[in-house]
Amino acid sequence: MNDYKTTVGIEVHAELKTNTKIFSSSCNGYANMANTHVNVVDLGYPGTLPTLNEEVIVKAIRAAYVLNCHINELMHFDRKNYFYPDLPKGYQITQSRTPIGVDGYVEIDVDGVKKKIGIHDIHIEEDTCKSIHYNNSSLLDFNRAGVPLIEIVTKPDISSSKEAVLYLEKLRELLLYADVSDCKIEEGSMRCDVNVSVSKTSNLGTKIEIKNIGSISNVGLAIDMETKRQIELLENDNILHEETRRFNEKNNTTVLMRVKETGNDYRYFPEADIPFVKLTPEYINNIIKGIPMLSSQRREIYLERGISDININKIIQNRELSDYLNRYLDKGINLVIASNLLLGDMANYINKNNVNIDDTCFNESKFIEIVNLLDKGEISSKIFKEILVDLFETNNDIKTLLEQHGISKISDNDLKKIIKNIIDNNQDNVLEYKNGNERIFKYFVGQVMKETKGSADPVIINKILQEELSK
Repeated sequence: MNDYKTTVGIEVHAELKTNTKIFSSSCNGYANMANTHVNVVDLGYPGTLPTLNEEVIVKAIRAAYVLNCHINELMHFDRKNYFYPDLPKGYQITQSRTPIGVDGYVEIDVDGVKKKIGIHDIHIEEDTCKSIHYNNSSLLDFNRAGVPLIEIVTKPDISSSKEAVLYLEKLRELLLYADVSDCKIEEGSMRCDVNVSVSKTSNLGTKIEIKNIGSISNVGLAIDMETKRQIELLENDNILHEETRRFNEKNNTTVLMRVKETGNDYRYFPEADIPFVKLTPEYINNIIKGIPMLSSQRREIYLERGISDININKIIQNRELSDYLNRYLDKGINLVIASNLLLGDMANYINKNNVNIDDTCFNESKFIEIVNLLDKGEISSKIFKEILVDLFETNNDIKTLLEQHGISKISDNDLKKIIKNIIDNNQDNVLEYKNGNERIFKYFVGQVMKETKGSADPVIINKILQEELSK
């Protein structure tokens, strides 16, 4: 069983973040009420002509750049002919001969070792209708017809489910931060097909396709299950045939959809209604200059500012939090404290109440003041938790909020005076502590918390107490 080598290729369809569809003025919003964003072009009415949406080219160039592809300066569209109910024109407009990007790669880190997963090509195409199967009927939602896609096709460079998952996570991150796609795989805006083959030789085995897997983790499961299935069949002297399967999430198996008895003949030919597209180097460079700060750049900055690797990964996984934190890169605040707040109590409030920070009363000036107060030790994390709800839900300034909660800000100097006074009045306990009774330390902490009404930071209390008791 261990003699077999697994080879995986992945095809990803990513919907592009555009306002309108690729060849019509209909809104790009297929997730809205069914069949509300449709016009005669989307429906394939005779005599209608497609008009290419330039923003699609912009997004595709961004994708090609971040995936290290060579960008074709001269390209055209092709008709891919096949009949299926979800294809209103009877053909799909795509790119076959001149994809916008070719010969790229995505670099992943596999257990500390860098590996490049080759990108064969990136091509632009229109999406089909969404088929919805209900009882004995099939319904069609034309909102998705004509939604712009890029299809990203890897080379057969992936050799395990782990590498596949790492590749997809990296791909999602790159497309998300380049503002190409929102990559919501659970909503269908990023869809994955995988081709799996096993072989004991250097030659590739029989390629079996698994369609439309619903999550990145399920891609890994599907590859493992399909690899196991193919090996068991070969070990029992069965012959594998090319086929298309789907992943069953309920029992983690792949299920036969159809056998590929003959090769598909899509009769590709140039789309006569759309002229060739000529991209100049200047045009391409201007688009590249407009790409937002990528995740790799953000990681470098966060690392330089002292944020931990764990927090960096959590922030990068949430584009909204990362964009929010980036507003403060040049504000002179402690980004370590800022990131801790964002990932901790603030994230809990946002998730619990399903709100956006910018739609609350917790504005930028409040955030800066809170971070600075925590950084100077003038308030504790406990105090922050006490006033958190009011920060989000009232327009009161922080001074007013602290007064309303009966909290006064305590500076390090004031705290040191309080601690010195407690030590001076408890010399017997000081002597006992110095004789080795470390439990007395907790007594001192309790006295300080009592004196400050719990408004001092325990970390700072411990630090100053240790310094004063060691004298």
